[in-house]
Amino acid sequence: MAGAAGSEKSVYVTVSVLDAGHITLPDYLFVAGADPNVRTTVPSLSFLVQHPSPPASRHANVTNLVFDLGVKRDLSSYPIAQQPHVAARRPIITDPDCSASLRKGASNEGGDRELLNPETEIDFVILSHVHWDHIGTPSDFSSAIFVVGSGTLGLLRNGAGPYYPAEQFNPDELPVSRTVELPPDPSQGSSFQEYYAGQDTPVHTPTPAGTQAKLPSIADEWSWQPFGGFPRTIDFFGDQSVYVVDSPGHIYGHVNLLVRISDSKYVYLGGDCCHDTRLLSGEKEIAEYDDGRGGIRSVHVHTGLAKKTLAEIDAGINQLRQEMDVEVVLAHDKEWRERNRHRFWPGKL
Repeated sequence: MAGAAGSEKSVYVTVSVLDAGHITLPDYLFVAGADPNVRTTVPSLSFLVQHPSPPASRHANVTNLVFDLGVKRDLSSYPIAQQPHVAARRPIITDPDCSASLRKGASNEGGDRELLNPETEIDFVILSHVHWDHIGTPSDFSSAIFVVGSGTLGLLRNGAGPYYPAEQFNPDELPVSRTVELPPDPSQGSSFQEYYAGQDTPVHTPTPAGTQAKLPSIADEWSWQPFGGFPRTIDFFGDQSVYVVDSPGHIYGHVNLLVRISDSKYVYLGGDCCHDTRLLSGEKEIAEYDDGRGGIRSVHVHTGLAKKTLAEIDAGINQLRQEMDVEVVLAHDKEWRERNRHRFWPGKL
C-alpha cells in the first residue's frame, strides 16, 4: 500500500480530544428504526492535532491544528433563523467550549495555568463543515488560519437551496483574509453532478490576492489524490502525517481527517459522516423522514452521496487495517467520550 507503511522519515502527530459543548439529538432522525421517543445528549467534539514542525506564524517547535470548534458558548449569537433549530436541541451544554478546553484541559486539569491560548497559539483551524454545532466561536482564534472545504464560503454568504437558506448563516463567520478553501473536488465536473444536479450548490471561492493565510509550503501542490483505500485525500503537510479526506454528502464542503500517531496507528476523525458507528459498519441504515415539502430527506443534504461516502470511508479504513490499527472517532459519539475521558487534552490518543 503506497504511503501507508513506514517511510525513511516518518512523521507522526499527537491528537488530543477537546470538549466543545453538548447537544441533544432525537435518535429517530439519524438511525432508521430508532425509538421516536428517545433523545440523547451527545458531545460535539473538537480535536487538537500537534505536528512536530515550527509554524510560520509564531516562534514555537510545534504546529497546533484544531479540527472543528463545536458549539458557540453564546447561543444568542446564532442567526435568528437558526434559533428554532438550536432550541430544538436543548438541553445544550456550552461550558466548556473549545476555547475553554484548550486553556484549561479536561476537568480544569491545568489549574490556574493556561495550557494553550486559542488567540495566539493555534496555527490552523480545519472545519469539517459549518453546521451550527461545529462552527463554534471562530473569533476566539484571532491569529489562526481557517481551512474549509470547497464551497463553504459561498454557503455562508448565499446559503444553498431550501434546506440551507442564507439567513441560517452568518456571512462574516470566518475571517476572509485568513480563510482558505481546499481545492474543488475534480469529480464535481462528472459524477458529483449526478447527486447535486439542479441544486444550488455553492461555488468555490479562490483565495484572495491579499490573503494573510500562511499555509504549509506544500500548499501550492495540494490536490485530491488517492491514499490507501481513500479515493480523494490531500496530504496537508506533505509528509503523510495529516490527510484531509473528501467526504461529501452531509453538507457542502464536508471533510474528515486521517492522522498518523505512530508507526502502527492512524486515527480517523469522522466529523458528521454519520452520527452512529453502526451506520459506518452497515449494521444500521441512515434515517429518512418527511421534509415538510412533500418529499423525503435525511440529516444529509444528499442521502445517496452520504451513503457512497460511508462506503468509501469503510473501505479505506479496512484497507489501512490490513497493515495497522485505525481508531475511528465521530464528532457526536457519546459512548466513545465516556470510555476515553483520560485521553482528553492534555492527555493524548
